[in-house]
Amino acid sequence: MSNYKFKTTNIRGKQYVEVNERIKFFRQEAHYKNWTIATDFPVLDAETCVCKCTIADESQRVVATGHAHEERSSSNINKTSYVENCETSAVGRALAMLGIGIDTSIASANEVEDAISKQEAIASNPQVQKLAKALDAPVENIMDKAVAYIKGQSDKRKAFDAITKKYGDQLTEKQVAGLKKFVK
Repeated sequence: MSNYKFKTTNIRGKQYVEVNERIKFFRQEAHYKNWTIATDFPVLDAETCVCKCTIADESQRVVATGHAHEERSSSNINKTSYVENCETSAVGRALAMLGIGIDTSIASANEVEDAISKQEAIASNPQVQKLAKALDAPVENIMDKAVAYIKGQSDKRKAFDAITKKYGDQLTEKQVAGLKKFVK
């Protein structure tokens, strides 16, 4: 690789490379001449987008892939550009998996900024704050409190989603399936 100096963005004291920097490097670097970047959308509907990016060498052998997921409702920008954001993230991740612009992180500045804004939006949501308070319990009590919380909410799907978002990594598949039974 060359001595290319990536421009970075400082986010909370850590430097991240933006996707456009990764793409510029890929397109100008002689090593990647005749390589391709291709995107595909295995999931694309009015609300959700999943993009897969594939990078192939000159013989069309796949050398890296990257995936991204976006929800139209997750941010103001996504209301009009969730497909574009999803594709950009997938390309950035594929280039990172190829080793481009990963001195500090595989995540790009764009991804980190998006994640922070989503976390802040979730944290400021009164329903999520109520759930966090209601479910502030040891792991063994999560199921009892989760069931009680879902039963007590008018929008059971939203309550289920909030619980699995917060505690999904602590719940077994069987527990998640059990909680789904309370969602109508």
